[in-house]
Amino acid sequence: MISIKDVAKKCGVSTATVSKALNNRDDVSEATREQIKKVASELGYYANPSARALKTNRTYNLGLLYTGTEPGLTHEYFSLILENFKAEAENNGYDITFVNNGVGGQYGGYLEHCKYRQFDGVAVITADYNEEDVRKLCNGDIPVVTIDYVFENCPSVVADNMSGMRMLTEYVISKGHRDIVFIHGNDTEVTRNRIMGFTMAMREHGLNVDNNSLVESAYHDADRCYEITEKLLKRKKRPTCIIFPDDYSYLGGYRAIHAEKLSIPNDISAIGYDNIAMASVFGLTTFDQDAAAIGRLAVDKLLHVIEKPEDYREHSIVLGKIVERDTVREIK
Repeated sequence: MISIKDVAKKCGVSTATVSKALNNRDDVSEATREQIKKVASELGYYANPSARALKTNRTYNLGLLYTGTEPGLTHEYFSLILENFKAEAENNGYDITFVNNGVGGQYGGYLEHCKYRQFDGVAVITADYNEEDVRKLCNGDIPVVTIDYVFENCPSVVADNMSGMRMLTEYVISKGHRDIVFIHGNDTEVTRNRIMGFTMAMREHGLNVDNNSLVESAYHDADRCYEITEKLLKRKKRPTCIIFPDDYSYLGGYRAIHAEKLSIPNDISAIGYDNIAMASVFGLTTFDQDAAAIGRLAVDKLLHVIEKPEDYREHSIVLGKIVERDTVREIK
């Protein structure tokens, strides 16, 4: 069996240097790390996870809690976060495993299951934070990072939904629009922040915000947005611009607008949110939340609290950007 000593001998370095390189330590140069990893791969050397766990008192396994209270991980925003979380974790020598609340009724709730799996830390990507079991996990003795939700006892990484929606609304207003409707998602912290951003921008420009300009739908629900858009188009004074909950939901609005033989943006303008791949195909002006950065930063936060559990639980905000395309007409 190939050992770490064989790799060290082949590379002409110490076993300590090999260990540091394979664990992506900063005190080994990038060129040396790459060379050692290349030689280790060629020799067929793989670190013994059990030995490493005994030596470091870690399993190098991170848990990922997703309870399904938001659109599924098939939603591109969440899948991008997950993809980049996974890549960054693997770059740091960690695996990830989904968390559940027990197998066959064993191990109790989330916290007990995480302890049974011996996770070094857990990322919560979406959950009902009012649920007792989730709060127990976040208040427990396992390092946790929350994504898109600020929980007092844990570090968090959130998209700046308030600023994002404010920027979008100000952009629409700058194009001369005054009759603007925001179709928002169901009641979550994300939704509340977006409504606040929309309301602030509208009122700063002297525009009224009421039940006519705020309409509730759901995230990632094109059918409901079809029905809502259909009703909006039948108003005596129809809006000049509709802001949809997300890019996918825009598909419903797109169908309803074209069913009325209206064109985008000549007859009515439209805005999305998330900047998923489909938005580019439809030429949709939207907001990019930088999901990739959120996923990578969440790993950094989690590994930091694993390394230094006594440090302050910092909350980080990721600001996205408007992606301007072809669905907003300028009104002179």
